[in-house]
Amino acid sequence: MSADLAAERATMVESQVRTSDVTDLAIQDAMRIYPRERLLPEGRRNLAYADAEIAYAPGRWLLRPMHVAKLLQALKPRSGETALAIAAPYAAEILALLGLSVTRLEEGDLKHADGSFDVIACEGAVGTTPESWKTALAPGGRLGVIERDGPVGRAMLYLRAGSTIGSRSLFDCTPPVMAGFETVRGFTL
Repeated sequence: MSADLAAERATMVESQVRTSDVTDLAIQDAMRIYPRERLLPEGRRNLAYADAEIAYAPGRWLLRPMHVAKLLQALKPRSGETALAIAAPYAAEILALLGLSVTRLEEGDLKHADGSFDVIACEGAVGTTPESWKTALAPGGRLGVIERDGPVGRAMLYLRAGSTIGSRSLFDCTPPVMAGFETVRGFTL
């Protein structure tokens, strides 16, 4: 590991994460530990700690570090819980460091989630959150996703209480919409 990248990682936490009201020390510590550059193609690793969305595969981006941290803090992950990371490689690594059992969904039909999870995180924006993601929440489960249908997206938190799923808005952000999750517009009379 390069000492420069380790210094950049520490600076990322101090200048991007902590200044964005992320007060969860476990999340901060995990972000100080995990080398985010491992998730990026060779030619983009120097961007790993930038305050920007970074493409890691066609139609997929890592969220800005502060947005991942804020989303994870809202999810209140606890050691021993189960998590589903949908197109969320960095969030998956942080959740694993926090002691969660993480299932990664990166390939195939990302709109269909099977199972029952305490925590579900998605790092890419979607036009509309798929219903299967919501129904994959275990009782007391939390889903963090960014919904974007226009110039600005909104990070959303979905919570399951019994058979009811409620939601609340967390913060605004503007990540690109993942390929295949664009809002389909049509003409109606």
